[in-house]
Amino acid sequence: MIRPTHRRTRGGAVALLAAAFSVLPATTAPAHADTIRARQWGLEALHTTEAWRTTQGKGITVAVLDTGVDADHPDLSGSVLAGRDLVGFGASKGDRAWARHGTAMAGIIAGHGHGPGAQDGVLGVAPDVRILPVRVILESTDTSRDKARKSRGTALAEGIRWAADHGADVINLSLGDDSKSAHPDAGEDAAVQYALAKGVSVVASAGNGGEKGDHISYPAAYPGVIAVAAVDRYGTHASFSTRRWYATVSAPGDDIVIADPDRRYYEGWGTSAAAAFVSGAVALVRSAHPDLTPAQIKRLLIDTARNRPKGGRSDAKGYGTVDPAAAIAAGGRIKGGDPKNTATGYQGRYFGPGPVAAVVESRPLGLLAPVAGGLGALLLLTAVMIRRSHRSS
Repeated sequence: MIRPTHRRTRGGAVALLAAAFSVLPATTAPAHADTIRARQWGLEALHTTEAWRTTQGKGITVAVLDTGVDADHPDLSGSVLAGRDLVGFGASKGDRAWARHGTAMAGIIAGHGHGPGAQDGVLGVAPDVRILPVRVILESTDTSRDKARKSRGTALAEGIRWAADHGADVINLSLGDDSKSAHPDAGEDAAVQYALAKGVSVVASAGNGGEKGDHISYPAAYPGVIAVAAVDRYGTHASFSTRRWYATVSAPGDDIVIADPDRRYYEGWGTSAAAAFVSGAVALVRSAHPDLTPAQIKRLLIDTARNRPKGGRSDAKGYGTVDPAAAIAAGGRIKGGDPKNTATGYQGRYFGPGPVAAVVESRPLGLLAPVAGGLGALLLLTAVMIRRSHRSS
């Protein structure tokens, strides 16, 4: 069975990127499908089985701009391309403070499981996609993190451009700054527009400031980005998820099973995970309809989203929960276009909220403990590992 998950309040602001991994003893037995796959509720919520009848993402490359990705993880083996390290120092492979967050995001996007029949480990939303890792941030437990903040401030913008120039079809940004001092950066904004103009979809976390002031998060707020809010397994807005005008769609972001370089599995929460789910969904749509522009794909996700808030949209959920199967079906009726003419997805400069108030929804009690990040990797993990052994009740 799975060891009970202990919870505590989400302490500390995301801007401070407090990290806390607490690992329970684990056996050396392999992870069993009934203890991992059964907990991957997000796949069912996104109707992935229906989408997979058309495609599992073959031919698509998703760039994961993060803390690095463990290419040797059994659930990702063979799917990770040679990437780029734009930090250049800090923890290295084998260190505990290396590639944890990035590996978790890559698993949500492209995990293909392992073992006989690939029945063990995690499945991603798009198991056939390739992952292009670009290291632009360090884990919060990396002792070189402060140095990176001071000397690698342009890494994110450089990483977006590098990914767009090296075969990325989708860029996943499960990171951000949603502190009180967060502000737009001209270089990052220009890099996003560069990627969009090259036909690359850009997906980012909406922010984890829902209980701390709902401060604007960048890069989620840049024009053209598909900004993702988080919902729980009941479709309810997750209380930690930032409520802001830029929210495009929602995706699973609570009690999410993730893979780790230590070959164990954890549960986490955060809009970081939600963004990874949507990057996987975008990969499926792009695989089925490669001629569609980033703006057309964003519009498809909006038009086909499920569980729409009252009034059609809210700052809490955007236009509803992403549904890649519905987007794939609707995409067959659209003719592709030139991304340079339709990249941004906005017709004018934002200057104020619309008439639809943010929807405040109830949420079951129980909060998880924080973990992991770089300049703001927005995934926070439970203090408990999912046991890898199969035990009878």
